[in-house]
Amino acid sequence: MSGWSEVFLGVIAVATLAIAIAQIGVMVATSAALRRMERLADRVEREVWPLVGHLNSIGRDAARAASLAATQVERADRVFADLAARIEETVAGVQSAIVAPAREGRALISAFRAAFGAILEFRHSRARQGRAEDDDALFI
Repeated sequence: MSGWSEVFLGVIAVATLAIAIAQIGVMVATSAALRRMERLADRVEREVWPLVGHLNSIGRDAARAASLAATQVERADRVFADLAARIEETVAGVQSAIVAPAREGRALISAFRAAFGAILEFRHSRARQGRAEDDDALFI
């Protein structure tokens, strides 16, 4: 072997050793970073888990409130429907209580008018008939 070959072989050996040391350093740094990430994940999990529990509780409460609100809206709808039906029944009852007697009263008034009209007509016809007889008696 020549002198330069041994120098290049030594440079290659030193470069390989440097790469190996660098790789070991990267592995150690990666391992340390992984441990830190694991600790951070554990810490976040410990701190966030109660928050998730609170969020679940809030979600359950919100679902319960929505269910109660829907039930109340349905009740209110039934109450207003019943109220509308009762108002319609009351109006129909009042209308039948007022309109039917009013119609009967109107019919009675019409009957009285017709009777008075007939009486007046009878009187007028008798009065005309009596005048005609008086005029006939005076004519001679």
